[in-house]
Amino acid sequence: VQLVESGGGLVQSGGSLRLSCAASESIRSISVMGWYRQAPGKQRDLVATITSGGSTNYVDSVKGRFTISRDNAKKTVYLQMNSLKPEDTAVYYCKMRARTLVTIELDYWGQGTQVTVSS
Repeated sequence: VQLVESGGGLVQSGGSLRLSCAASESIRSISVMGWYRQAPGKQRDLVATITSGGSTNYVDSVKGRFTISRDNAKKTVYLQMNSLKPEDTAVYYCKMRARTLVTIELDYWGQGTQVTVSS
């Protein structure tokens, strides 16, 4: 199982980026999809999650600026990030709770994508 992330980069404060994370074809079903981030010297923290039914949850610091969405047919989760701030700088990781044809439900992580916001 592979999760492939894309969309990170360098942006000025106030700018926008859109992250994508696509799961490999071996995944049969996905319940929860989420985005986490890890800044240098800090632990990995939750940013946002979305359930199979479309319910979303955000950490307070990104509410009103970030939007998580998913395309079940494409097995892809997105994170639209607007009004970016320097404190949003981190490596962003996607996570999916999923099952394949041969495994029970497990958590899978992407490789991470760097987001850098300059002031």
